Amino acid sequence: MLLIGKLPNEGNTVAALPQRQTLTSQVVKALTESIQNGALKPGDRLPTEQELIERFGVSRTVVREAVSSLKAAGLVASQQGVGAFVLQAGATPAFRIEGTSLNLIKDVISVLELRIALESDAAALAAMRRSDTHLEIMRKALDAMSSAIDKSDDAVSPDFEFHRTIAEATGNPHFTHLFSYLGSLLIPRARLRTYRYFEQDPTEYLRRVNREHEDIYMAIARRDSDAARSAMRLHLSNSRERLRLAMAEGGES
Repeated sequence: MLLIGKLPNEGNTVAALPQRQTLTSQVVKALTESIQNGALKPGDRLPTEQELIERFGVSRTVVREAVSSLKAAGLVASQQGVGAFVLQAGATPAFRIEGTSLNLIKDVISVLELRIALESDAAALAAMRRSDTHLEIMRKALDAMSSAIDKSDDAVSPDFEFHRTIAEATGNPHFTHLFSYLGSLLIPRARLRTYRYFEQDPTEYLRRVNREHEDIYMAIARRDSDAARSAMRLHLSNSRERLRLAMAEGGES
């Protein structure tokens, strides 16, 4: 069970958070609440990565995803070699997609369309700019997802890691920051909750998704940018069409 300790000025009480949320969203929610209630004020430095790992009892990847989400929401900013700091609320609202709106399939589809536009070109850039290290991380993520599927375990984390690494491989940090925000919201909802509307065998559904990942990986590995773009577009478009089918069959209700 994930236990969340109180942040500065909140006392020493430890409370269990609901298991229905992803680990990343739980950390984001706790930090956001601390910023909103003034426990963390504009100009304050967030606890270090290691402190957050120990406080929340989560992995380094979860902490990094959570901080990326806070950056994308305009709540914090990083200073290289120093840390992340809480921002003063500005007059211009940050780009934000409310997690609650993603409960409806049609809203997931809308943001998937945004991902199609972004990640298709990200895959093409990754094919041109990727390093051997990026390939190794992608390979490990795909193998971990395959193993999780075979064991009927949670395959969301390696799925997210695969897409996040492609964003990193572009060499453009804006892809990484935006995907870190979008991906952590979309993958759990689109693949763990809605497949039941249109797939009798969830394991076979996830294996099909992973085969699509393999096609993307192979195109990036051979530095074929056109094939990588097409494979990513096909992968995300398939997800969108599966959800459209769910809506047509009355799944949304």
